[in-house]
Amino acid sequence: MKKRLICAGIFAAVLGIEVLIALFVHDAFVRPYFGDVLAVVCVYFFARIFLPEKPRYLSIFVTAFAFVVELVQLTPLSEILPSPLSIIVGGTFDFADLACYLVGGVICFLIDKKFF
Repeated sequence: MKKRLICAGIFAAVLGIEVLIALFVHDAFVRPYFGDVLAVVCVYFFARIFLPEKPRYLSIFVTAFAFVVELVQLTPLSEILPSPLSIIVGGTFDFADLACYLVGGVICFLIDKKFF
């Protein structure tokens, strides 16, 4: 139970940072790059709420999920999705996003290794 609460707290904090970045930061580095790194960390800690025991490959699965979401942007599927999903998926594929997701996945892996 303690791990779940810690993960929920970290998830809420990272989500709050993501919302603040989305609302107030309009630059060429923090929003597009740091925000993408934090997106993977946010999804990771959300998953950790429901999988509190040490999941061996969770950081890899979360990173792969982020890659799949980015790769969907290469298909027409991103244009025909309903509004909430199309906002989450986005519309512009960028290789730099994949690099940011990879950095986020490595951070999650290191957090998992060090603290969990």
